[in-house]
Amino acid sequence: MRAVLVVNPKATATTAAGRDVLAHALASQLTKLEILETDYRGHALAAAAQAATDGVDLVVAHGGDGTVNEVVNGLLTHGVGPTVPMLGIVPGGSANVFARSLGLPRHPVEATHQLLHALADGRSRRVGLGRMTSDRAGDPARWFTFSAGVGLDADVVAEVDRKRGKKASPALYMRMALFQYLRPKHGKPQLTVSIPGEEPVTGLRLAFVSNTDPWTYLGARPIHLNRGCGFDGGLGVFALQSLRLPTVARHLRQAVSRTGEQHGRKLFRRDDVPELTITSAEPVRVQCDGDLIGERTCVKVTSVRHALAVAG
Repeated sequence: MRAVLVVNPKATATTAAGRDVLAHALASQLTKLEILETDYRGHALAAAAQAATDGVDLVVAHGGDGTVNEVVNGLLTHGVGPTVPMLGIVPGGSANVFARSLGLPRHPVEATHQLLHALADGRSRRVGLGRMTSDRAGDPARWFTFSAGVGLDADVVAEVDRKRGKKASPALYMRMALFQYLRPKHGKPQLTVSIPGEEPVTGLRLAFVSNTDPWTYLGARPIHLNRGCGFDGGLGVFALQSLRLPTVARHLRQAVSRTGEQHGRKLFRRDDVPELTITSAEPVRVQCDGDLIGERTCVKVTSVRHALAVAG
């Protein structure tokens, strides 16, 4: 088996010593192992795309959710198919939402141990992914593993991105979320969500699309938006028609509650949605897996079942 190990040395929980241990352990079970350390945004995507072109069997992502997202998008540059390399994950970020949702250990050494056993046993699973396209000419499709957001969520990601020199952490995201919420423009934008077979829902202030549940984590605490959402089904949609404090506080409490069940008069929520379109009269920020995509006025989001094989 030929493999490429993609390491983000700037990720929260990656170290040179950990990389060396991981590389040595993988090399003991593989025919050939190439190691690549990323040094710019998009590097992991390019490396994974090249690995897919070269017919590599396995690409292991060692980093946070951003690194995993880039690797996934690189592997699927030419679409879904039997020749796409298998994905391996050794978490190295602060949240590691996709890995945790798959049931992988958070600690890199434990995750490496589980990955080696999976490779030895030939054990993998195929997972569904979300695929986002826009109406902007030349805009490439973007895959996401656990969530995409339009509006306030993407504004928070943009602010965290602006402070990229600081260590990403739940506390930083919380501060940026509060900052964005308190800004005078937080009442915008006006979004419309359209699902085939249903009447469009207008006047929405933010929209989340989930490929699994939990949507994210606050430290060890899972955050739930769509409990009926998983890698073997369609997408979950969570959208609010108001960002007034009572509405936001209600849904935050529900999101961190033990049951995680969401309900309310200002909430639009659906589970197991095959596709949807989100539009806005004005350009609005969009994010996929915590990675800022930019501003768009229309995005189409599709659930692609069994899109990728993941070791473990």
